[in-house]
Amino acid sequence: MINLMYLIFIAMLALNMSKEVLAAFGLMNEKLETSNSKATENNEAFLASLETKASEDAAKYAELYQDAQQIKQLSQEYYTYLEDLKASMVEDIEDPTDYTVMDKSDYLDQKFFQGDNLAPQGKEFMERIEAYRTQVLGILGDGFPEVQDAVKTRFKTGDENGKVERRDGVKVDWINYHYEGFPLIASLTKITSLQSDIKATEEAALKAMLQGELTSQVSLTNFSTLLESEKSAFYAGEKFNGSIVLGKTDKTAKPVRAELTLDGRKLAEGKDYQLKEGGVEMLIGAGSPGDHEIAGTLIYMQDGEETEVPVKNSFSTISKPNAAVISADKMNVVYRGVANPMTISIPGIPDNKVSASAPGLSKRSGSNYVMNPGTGRTVTITASGTLPDGQRISTNSEFRIKDIPRPSGTIRGESGSVKMPRNNLEIATIGAMLEDFDFDLNMAISGFKLKVPGQPTVEVNGNKLDARAKAALRRAGRGDAIQIFDIEAYITNNRSYKLKKVSPVVVEITN
Repeated sequence: MINLMYLIFIAMLALNMSKEVLAAFGLMNEKLETSNSKATENNEAFLASLETKASEDAAKYAELYQDAQQIKQLSQEYYTYLEDLKASMVEDIEDPTDYTVMDKSDYLDQKFFQGDNLAPQGKEFMERIEAYRTQVLGILGDGFPEVQDAVKTRFKTGDENGKVERRDGVKVDWINYHYEGFPLIASLTKITSLQSDIKATEEAALKAMLQGELTSQVSLTNFSTLLESEKSAFYAGEKFNGSIVLGKTDKTAKPVRAELTLDGRKLAEGKDYQLKEGGVEMLIGAGSPGDHEIAGTLIYMQDGEETEVPVKNSFSTISKPNAAVISADKMNVVYRGVANPMTISIPGIPDNKVSASAPGLSKRSGSNYVMNPGTGRTVTITASGTLPDGQRISTNSEFRIKDIPRPSGTIRGESGSVKMPRNNLEIATIGAMLEDFDFDLNMAISGFKLKVPGQPTVEVNGNKLDARAKAALRRAGRGDAIQIFDIEAYITNNRSYKLKKVSPVVVEITN
């Protein structure tokens, strides 16, 4: 009797201890589920950061982002499967938070096992965990060894034969070792722990993808040396003043676009420059002798937003000078009545320190000038400046002055002798043009004279036939030559200049 009572007492103690253990498992399960929810939020943030990087630099991050999405999808599918399994485990329990009643092992014992073999659901459970492990490792490939090791450890299902050794030395299947004969709350907590491993795996993979790429970006293998100096050209005997600096050259240093000017002129991508790793490759020519400035901004994507980096650099196109270089942009002469563009500079001297003077000469900007010659047959331009070493340079250059050539009269844009029907002549426009002239001048017609054979000469105001001219034209016969002469032309933006006499136009009537 005493022994029987002792056994009853031990059973009662075990029963009380079992309830406390069951409650402890329940509390642990709650903490794991809370942790899984926070991990989900963190993983979404990591994936969003990787997506931003992929949009900014597809060359580096697009493939990583695709891999991350695959791991995300695999993890979600496996996590959802386990969540559905947990829901079915507590489906018949009135209060899922009353962990003390979850002391039976019947549910998973019947769901996973059939005698000494696995039930279909047990086989699926094993296939799911092994498939997740294999697929994640396949996506990681040869990279991220620390993450791979963690995946293998978290989702290890025993030895190579799927066995686990018990304390008594007997080897049993991994699923039997972990889920057969255990209280329901213990198995529920183990599955929640498995979900936690999924979230941890997802987080580790995303972190490694982001941090690994960022580490490679700051590696010195992605930098090259650049030479910075106050100026890009030095004379013999001068002291060199410059520094060697590091410049980033990998794909992450490629701007998304650039807005650049050369001496105030807007540069075009593809023609004047092209974007490349490390910045911008300039495709411009060295230009005329003198200082040139490249200014503007480079635009990079940083954390999903455009960031501007100012550009202000200069270079010089020079040779050791002993005279100024003065040349007309259009020809070796200047024309009276025309604004002749000119470039005046001295190699090695900035444009703002070069002065030029001559009658009718005015400066626009930099080395750009305009010459409007007056009377005479020649004009002398004097350019002067001081080199950095103090040497004074001054040069005179003489240009010939020419008048604008004689314009040719035109009808419908044709000059000389023209054939056309009478009706076409009646509505045609009289004009004037300068053939083979290097300047585009806007000329207008204020009047002309028309002569029909056998008819008095008709004076016309404007550039089209009036009623009197049309009446005279109607008396012309087929083959008659109609003369249009004394064409009065003028330059629209310089009416004070008197053009030479305009050559006539002869029109042969064809009907």
